[in-house]
Amino acid sequence: MAGRVRTWWGEKFLDVLSTCMDSGRLRRGRAYSGPGRLLKFDIDGHAVKARVRGNVNPYFGVYKEPRYRVAVSLRRFSAKQWNGITGDMGRNAALLSQLLLNEMPADIERIFSARNLRLLPGERSDLVSECSCPDYASPCKHVAGVYYRIASLLDRDPFLLFQLRGMRFDRLHEALSASDLGQALIDRMGTADFELEYHACRYPAPVRETEEPADLKSFWQGAEPLPEVDDLPEGPAAPAILIRKGGDFPGFWDHGKSFIEMMEPVYDRIVKKNRDSI
Repeated sequence: MAGRVRTWWGEKFLDVLSTCMDSGRLRRGRAYSGPGRLLKFDIDGHAVKARVRGNVNPYFGVYKEPRYRVAVSLRRFSAKQWNGITGDMGRNAALLSQLLLNEMPADIERIFSARNLRLLPGERSDLVSECSCPDYASPCKHVAGVYYRIASLLDRDPFLLFQLRGMRFDRLHEALSASDLGQALIDRMGTADFELEYHACRYPAPVRETEEPADLKSFWQGAEPLPEVDDLPEGPAAPAILIRKGGDFPGFWDHGKSFIEMMEPVYDRIVKKNRDSI
C-alpha cells in the first residue's frame, strides 16, 4: 500500500491511513502528493502546512480551479514526556551511539513503548488534520496527499518524526550529547586513534604479457573482421540495464508506477526499430 515509500518507517506511517480512511479516497490521495498538485508544502514547527490544487467540477458548481489549505500534524508529546524519553535514551548505549551518529535505530519504538507512547502514529487519534475543502470525510483526499508526501520525506529523513512529535532532532541530539554516557561516547569517538592495518595480498600478482605493437592497417581495420549483423543476439538478456541502476523509484521520479516498468518497453521498441541500422 505504501507505493513510493521504501523504508519501514515510511510504510508504518502510511499504514495508519488504511485503518481510518475510505479506500477510494486513499487511492485518489496518492495523486495529490506530487508537485503538480502540491502548490505549497512547508514544515512549520511540528505542523505541516500545504496548499493543494483541487478539480474543476461543473456538476457540483465548481467552474474555477479551487485551492485548498491543508494543515496536518501528529499528537505532540509534552515536555515532561520528552524529558523522560531523553533520559531513557541517554542510558541506552547501543541506541545512544546510533542517534549520536545520526542513524535511526531499528528498535527505536522500544524506548517509547516503555512509556506507553509511540513515535510512529499507530491509530487515528495520533493524526491531527484539517482541510478547507467541502468534503465531509476526514481525512479527505487532499490530506491523504500531504500524508503521502510526508511519508516520502521520512524515507530520506526519518528524524522528521521527532520534530512532528514536538522535539527537533538538533535539540534532542544536544540533550543526548550532554548526558554522562553521551559525553563519554563523544570523547571516545573524538579521541580514538585508529591505525590502518595493511595485509599482504593473498593472491599472486598478475603477470603482464608484453604485446607486439600492431601495424597501421591492423590498428584501424582490426586483425579479424567484425561479425555480421545476423550473428548478433536478438536482444540483451536484461533490457534497459542503465535505468535499472537507479532502481524502481529514483529521486526524480514522482509517479506511483515503477520507473523501470515504464521505461523497459520504450527501450525495447527503440532497439527493435534501430536494429537494421546497426
